[in-house]
Amino acid sequence: MASVEKNEVSIEAPRLDDLLSLDPYLKDHKHDLCLRYTQFSKWIKKLSDAGHDLESFSRGYEELGLIDKPDGSQVYQEWVPTARAVSLVGDFNNWNPSSHVCRQKEFGKWEIVLPLLDNGQPQVPHGSRFKVCITTETGDTIFRLSPWCKYATFNKEACMYEAVHYRPSEPYTFVHDHPCKQGPAPAALRIYEAHVGIASPDGHVSTYAYFADNVVPRIAKLGYNAIQLMAIMEHAYYGSFGYQITSFFAASSRYGTPSELQRLVDVAHGHGLVVLLDIVHSHASKNVQDGLNQFDGTNTCYFHDGARGEHSLWDSRLFNYQQWEVLRFLLSNLRYYMEVFRFDGFRFDGVTSMLYHHHGIGTGFSGGYHEYFNMSVDTDALVYLMLANEMLHTLYPGVVTVAEDVSGMPATCRPVAEAGLGFDYRLAMAIPDKWIKYLKEERDEDWSMGNIVFTLTNRRHGEKVIAYAESHDQALVGDKTLAFWLMDAEMYSNMSTLSTLTPSIERGMALHKMIRLITMGLGGEGYLTFIGNEFGHPEWLDFPRLGNNESYHYARRQWNLADDELLRYKYLNAFDRAMQHLDKQHDFLSAPQAYVSRKHEDDKIVVFERHGLLFIFNFHSHKSFPDYSVGVDAAGKYTIALCSDAEEFGGHNRVQLGTEFFTAPEPYDNRANRVQVYIPNRVALVLSRQT
Repeated sequence: MASVEKNEVSIEAPRLDDLLSLDPYLKDHKHDLCLRYTQFSKWIKKLSDAGHDLESFSRGYEELGLIDKPDGSQVYQEWVPTARAVSLVGDFNNWNPSSHVCRQKEFGKWEIVLPLLDNGQPQVPHGSRFKVCITTETGDTIFRLSPWCKYATFNKEACMYEAVHYRPSEPYTFVHDHPCKQGPAPAALRIYEAHVGIASPDGHVSTYAYFADNVVPRIAKLGYNAIQLMAIMEHAYYGSFGYQITSFFAASSRYGTPSELQRLVDVAHGHGLVVLLDIVHSHASKNVQDGLNQFDGTNTCYFHDGARGEHSLWDSRLFNYQQWEVLRFLLSNLRYYMEVFRFDGFRFDGVTSMLYHHHGIGTGFSGGYHEYFNMSVDTDALVYLMLANEMLHTLYPGVVTVAEDVSGMPATCRPVAEAGLGFDYRLAMAIPDKWIKYLKEERDEDWSMGNIVFTLTNRRHGEKVIAYAESHDQALVGDKTLAFWLMDAEMYSNMSTLSTLTPSIERGMALHKMIRLITMGLGGEGYLTFIGNEFGHPEWLDFPRLGNNESYHYARRQWNLADDELLRYKYLNAFDRAMQHLDKQHDFLSAPQAYVSRKHEDDKIVVFERHGLLFIFNFHSHKSFPDYSVGVDAAGKYTIALCSDAEEFGGHNRVQLGTEFFTAPEPYDNRANRVQVYIPNRVALVLSRQT
């Protein structure tokens, strides 16, 4: 397209041809698409005019905060735009505000150079606590944590987190290459979403070391190719699940040191796993003394003032994405975790909240385009996401970014050059909501096959999604996991292989397997599970709090349940492993969307084909069908690739696994051929064509 001219700034227009060919309805909104791209391009030009590009601008973590120089000297620099005076205080100078006074620089920056001591040692040694002392515009003296602090530990006496200078004498040395710098990401992600703190069976906060040595090998054995780590960025309140961030550059000290997190990522890379960080750039904790809120004594600085700076439901602060230094802070935050810890990408939390001034509160998204192109869209936040994705995908060829967006904003997962937001995937958040709604409100005898198929396939063509049956949201106290909704109290008494298989457990295990497989096979171009849910962890997740007497009983994972040969959890664990290895062998997730040939309401049958696999689901509560005809496009011999009724998965072994199926050249269900199968009730069958 031709270039456009805005305010005497020559800017290339987005390349919309591919986007509009995928979705012709967007032609009515070309103006909005060009406008967002213009705003993005203006930021690129602003950076260029100031002698920057995204690569240099995102290295703020090497310039701001307390920085160690190669010769051992140190420099402290901070952006405090409204301050009258700034000084650095800490253990190293007995917390004396008059000792290390910063000089004022341009653009609200303050700086002090700290040469080596006479003995050749740095003035602020490793392990030393420090703070920023600020004289505000009103003349008050306040003490704050540097927004750029790389490590913060909890002071029990003060009941708050304190910044600690972290520069160990023997920094961690990575063994494995940074995968995302070497080449493309996996064709399809199979994500294991995990929380380090709850990863052990013991009643305490677990560690980076425990996770690296015990959980990472388990994830690799299951067949997942990616780990998504939650609650890594420092958060003062453990029960916030890591979503009320207080120190953005500090990896949470409750699990261990930054070096131990580096080792965790390195160990995962050694197992061939991509490691994603759950990044929270949508909001920040309201904490003042150990957070980013009111850093300079004002209600602005990093955030909007007034109502625009407050999230009413989350009780948190909202960033001002128009602000130059806020963009530097957030973009540098991404680079820091990529460079220092070697993460391979990010799951961006709260994208829906960022995209709209109403933050999605009280808003139901119908999919009408009027919901995405109007004055409720927060263009500043949208452009920040474009800048972030452009930077990451330019600098790291194999980076992966995932948007947590329930609204379905068009072009979220299209390249920035097409006026898209630049994400690789969006979370298919409607899918777990549908399963929970069904389990809460309807008998499975009444489930609509058409409605299930619609929910699983209702996504934008050309924009990849991560499908999941449940994540951490469904595991939290106040809700129930799928396993708990299906089997409830009987999980405590009837999951032993030595006890009689009750109807409730039989139904629950059968549907648990079927729900996860149809979600994976039909729901998206990637798949996700939450730690422990793969084997039907029997309890919700509840962090220690006053309401439960600070108990850790529900803030842990009981791996022994899956490993015990006398418990039925092993069957669900084995089936989940078989699902992951099915994709590993046949690559169906990375293939085009499945073709659904049958969704029969009376028989409760769903049939679809994807990348040479024929998926057959019988959700009927009691009817089994011998010689059931299903359509298939490719003729030939088919064998069983996966059967949920196999004995190794706790099934009844009603289908002989060595059975061969041959097609007949008879059109059926709009497919070129017909094949007959035996499909028992509450069983999923996957057939593979033999070539």
